[in-house]
Formats: sequence, structure tokens, C-alpha cells
Amino acid sequence: MTDMTDPSAVLAALIRCPSVTPEEAGSLATLAAMLAPLGFAVERPVFSEAGTPDVENLFARKGKSGPHLVFAGHTDVVPPGDRDDWHHDPFAATVVDGEMIGRGAVDMKGGIAAFVAAVARLEARGDLPRGQVSLLITGDEEGPAVNGTVKLLAWAGERGERFDACVVGEPTNRSALGDMIKIGRRGSLSGEVKVTGLQGHVAYPDLADNPVRTIVAIAEALMAEPLDQGTDRFPASNLEITSIDTGNPAVNVIPARSRLSFNVRFNDLWTPETLAQELRRRIDGATSASPLRPGRAAASVEVVWRERPADAFVTRDDALTQSLTAAIAEVTGRTPELSTSGGTSDARFIKDCCPVVEFGLVGKTMHMANERVALVDLEGLTQIYETFITRWFAARP
Repeated sequence: MTDMTDPSAVLAALIRCPSVTPEEAGSLATLAAMLAPLGFAVERPVFSEAGTPDVENLFARKGKSGPHLVFAGHTDVVPPGDRDDWHHDPFAATVVDGEMIGRGAVDMKGGIAAFVAAVARLEARGDLPRGQVSLLITGDEEGPAVNGTVKLLAWAGERGERFDACVVGEPTNRSALGDMIKIGRRGSLSGEVKVTGLQGHVAYPDLADNPVRTIVAIAEALMAEPLDQGTDRFPASNLEITSIDTGNPAVNVIPARSRLSFNVRFNDLWTPETLAQELRRRIDGATSASPLRPGRAAASVEVVWRERPADAFVTRDDALTQSLTAAIAEVTGRTPELSTSGGTSDARFIKDCCPVVEFGLVGKTMHMANERVALVDLEGLTQIYETFITRWFAARP
């Protein structure tokens, strides 16, 4: 039987479940078997949507009243890639020179293991504060994020669950355990611009219209002027062109169509709606100023926005951030940076339910071959979570 107070034992058991999105592969069953003896009521709802794989999730709660702290994360992992790039089986949880090697070691089965061990230690000592502690775990974070946290939160809300604060155990630290807490995230908006011209022979340009003329003008208009100068918590919003393509392999054919893809990581000066309006203004301006050929009508342009844009957000909850900052300082001696850097995470969904921050392991090897975690960091994170849980409940009225 797994010793739940030992985070390395918990992590090894989880890594040995090859839960590549969307496969559960025993990971949630293993986690449920660990939580039940600690007094957690465990449920494992499965969510579905047409065109996407079914995904199993887990919600576990201990306590029936009082302040409610929830830990959120995911047991699904990215594929290991070429097995020849791994020095050891990516699902064997091999320990070498004080490090555990395996897919998901830091992203983010290690964070789950540390939280489970922290709760188990507090329970064993009789020090678990009165109130409610929950785990909200999905199997869909590394995939399309359709049948995971969004639906799990709605499912919990329909059952009357209310959360006062959340910690997401994603790997947030750059270099050393305790150097960064994520207190927010930039928003993300992706789109595609399609320009239609008229195909023809390059030797007879008067008989054709080259859409590349307009797509280049649109690219320049999107990138030339800064979107903003940043805010007190966020850097300046940034747009990047990620692809320009005509799908045309021939050098003597003027293409009929051209496509441009882009992504914007934006701060809290924008919403997806206001940002889309600004980008559309720039696209329309470039289109009207750049006919396919001089003297001809403006190009035919279609803008397609990708589904599920992410809002920018920042958490301003002193009890949450100060409790976690103090716990980190107590265990590591470091004062963490409060950051909004990086990409998106499931915190973008949780923010609509309660204040949320992210803190986990050092993320240097996440998604890499030979992903690994130093056992000393795993123990350190467990101690931080232990201290944080105690401090957070003590700070509640």
C-alpha cells in the first residue's frame, strides 16, 4: 500500500499510469484509492461532447462546512515522444541521482503528489484545520480542454459546491523552488485571415489578382503599431504572426488564396471582444488601402476567430497570496515573485469561481524527454503546501 505521507511514493504510483490525454490509464483510480482512506468523498464524473473524446475527471472533498480550499490540477500528460530519447522508461518512475524520471513528474503529477502528501501528514498529526479541502482534477488539460475543468466546475456548482480559494499545482518556478507564484495570466486570442484573389500565370499578371499583396499589408498593419504599453501587473500585449501560406507549390502560378494566422497574448487592458474589434479595424484599414492590383477593387477578406479565447486576469486576494508567500519563505527562505507571465492554464476557468493562484515545481524539464523532478524539491513543495494550508485556514474569519 502506498504511503500517502511520502510524496515520492505517491508520485511514482501516478507516473506508472501512462495517462496520455485523454486516457485515464488508472491515474484517477490510483488517486481515488489514496484519497478515500484520508476521509475524502470521491466522485469521478465523465464528460462528453460531439467530436471530442470522453474524459474522466475527479472531484474529492473532505469536510462538510467552513472555509473551502480547493487544489486543482490534471493527471493527463503529453505523449513521451521518441522512446529512444529517454534514458529510462518514461512510465517507470526511475530514481537516479536523487531525481525521479517520468512523464508528468513536474507537469503535473508531482504537484498532485505533494498536495496529497501534505494533507496526509496534517491528517496523521491531527493538524488538518477544520473546514473543507477539495481536489479538482481533470484528465483534459493537455488536450482540447473541452471535457475537463470547465465542465467539472459547472458540475460541482450544480451540486452546491462553493470554493473560497484555489491553488493550481502547475510548475511555476523557473530556476528554484519558491521563486515564482503565478497570480494571473495573460489572455490569448487566435485568428486567421483569408484573402481571396484570382489565380493566373505569372507572365500575365493583368489576368490575375495576387492575394499576397493584401496579406502582406494586413500582416504589417497587425504588427506595426504596439497594442499598448503594459500595466502594473502585465507586460505589453504582443501579437505574433505564426503562419503565412498560399498552399501554392508552383513558382509560375499566381495563387488564388492566401492565409495568415496570428496569436495575441494580451493584458487586462483588453477583453477578447475589444481586442478583436481593434484587430478587425486594422485588417479592414489595410484591406481598403491595398487593392489586389492598383486601380482594382479591394480584396475579399474573411476573418475567422479561433474558439475558446482566454481572458486576461489577475488575482488580488491578499489572504491567499500572503499565506502562500509566507509558507514559501518559511520553507525555502525565498520571497517569490508574483508573476503573470507564461501561457494559459486551467486557472483561466477557475478564476470565475474563486480567487486562484498557481504554484508548483520547477518547470525546466516539462514536456521534454527525461522529464524529472528532484526529490528534495518534491519534499520541499510538500512542506510548503502543509504550511500554506495551515496558514490559509488560520487567516480565515
